[in-house]
Amino acid sequence: MWQTFNNAFTGEYVQYGQLFTQLQEVLFGRIFLLIMTIIPCVFLLHYMVIGPKRFAHDGPQVFFFGLVSRIVHWIAAASFSFLVLTGLMVIFAKPLGGGTLIMGGRVVHNASGIIFTISAIPMFFIWLKDMLPTLYDIKWFFIMGGYLSKEKVPVPAGKFNGGQKMWFWLATLGGFVLAYSGYVLWGLQGPVDTIRLMAIIHNFLAAVLVAMFLTHLYMSIFAIAGSLTSMITGYKPKEEVAILHSRYKE
Repeated sequence: MWQTFNNAFTGEYVQYGQLFTQLQEVLFGRIFLLIMTIIPCVFLLHYMVIGPKRFAHDGPQVFFFGLVSRIVHWIAAASFSFLVLTGLMVIFAKPLGGGTLIMGGRVVHNASGIIFTISAIPMFFIWLKDMLPTLYDIKWFFIMGGYLSKEKVPVPAGKFNGGQKMWFWLATLGGFVLAYSGYVLWGLQGPVDTIRLMAIIHNFLAAVLVAMFLTHLYMSIFAIAGSLTSMITGYKPKEEVAILHSRYKE
């Protein structure tokens, strides 16, 4: 039965061995290295040239995130952060010296993957309605959410903007694909070619998610001053909502 499923999903491919070796030994390391260097440099340049958007946090507030959504978010965020950290440890195992450090990182990686998968399920359903694409999301992308301007001009976004929606779908649906491929790799389930294919999918998708994760970190911590507070208290400044979430209705 497994072979039938494998053939339907992957076909009768026999070329994964050479491709897998080339990708593992050369390409993946370079991809992750570029992501971990170029993206922070771009954000540093943005911070120096444009700077963060600042809103008055001592004025009127809008209740934005409920307690359950905040708890689920922080569990998912913490576990995903450990996934990124330990995943990078595995990718750069050779420069890090391998050994006990990397083996310990693998254990934490697997445990974090289980926690993230469990927390991603309620997070998906809690925010599903607000994360559905809208036409004004297209305009948000065209103007890059207003982040390329120092002016505070209302941008078209509801409770979540186009960038947050893209991150949500990649993190949840992509996270489930990572969880499945990670399970195959962890248990070495199935033929060798299937395992190699799962490793390729896992690493490529992980690279995309790491890039988006760094972007999410920058936006929530630096690009909008004090933005992270809303995930602690549940409240956003009314001015911030009026500018960055102009289509939001309480």
